[in-house]
Amino acid sequence: GSGKSTLLNLLMASDSGYKGSILLDGIELKDIAPEALYDVMSAIQQNVFVFNASIKDNVSMFREFPKSELDNAIDKAHLRELVTERGEEYLCGENGNGLSGGEKQRISIARAILKNASIVILDEATASIDPENEHLIQQAISELTVGKTVIVIAHRLATIEHADQILVVDAGQIVQQGTHTELIQQNGLYRRFIDIREQAEGWSIA
Repeated sequence: GSGKSTLLNLLMASDSGYKGSILLDGIELKDIAPEALYDVMSAIQQNVFVFNASIKDNVSMFREFPKSELDNAIDKAHLRELVTERGEEYLCGENGNGLSGGEKQRISIARAILKNASIVILDEATASIDPENEHLIQQAISELTVGKTVIVIAHRLATIEHADQILVVDAGQIVQQGTHTELIQQNGLYRRFIDIREQAEGWSIA
């Protein structure tokens, strides 16, 4: 309820009813055609839509790509084992019910690798993934984000500790801004989150 989803909608031009300015390379977001904005932006979200189609068609979104590009996306998204086991033509099921949450997430990352947009938004991309899949997804995200501008929306502090700039949002307001090192030295919400996490790591079940 802090306003993260609203910020995401604004960044992706899903909500144009805002006051003030949102600039992309100095250009007001409202002045950029939606299709032009779509070309430069990819979003990896917590809930991934998967078609009842093959792995190959889900990665390519039914578009034609050279086989080398498709194979590169599958490899970098750590989907090769799945493709080898089941084949590129394996049907993923209605809403992807033939896949695990981690596999669906990696299909989403493969789509973004194929698209090769300059801005990547990660919206709680690993929030509901088991530890084994999270490791693979983090590796896939590392492949995806090389040379990109990356905007990460996350609750897990470990996800954003190495970011160049962290914005702390509370009740629709940006209440703190800085690097991890700068923010932990301030007596604010970010430091309180860190303290709570450290206390929780020391808990045990009696």
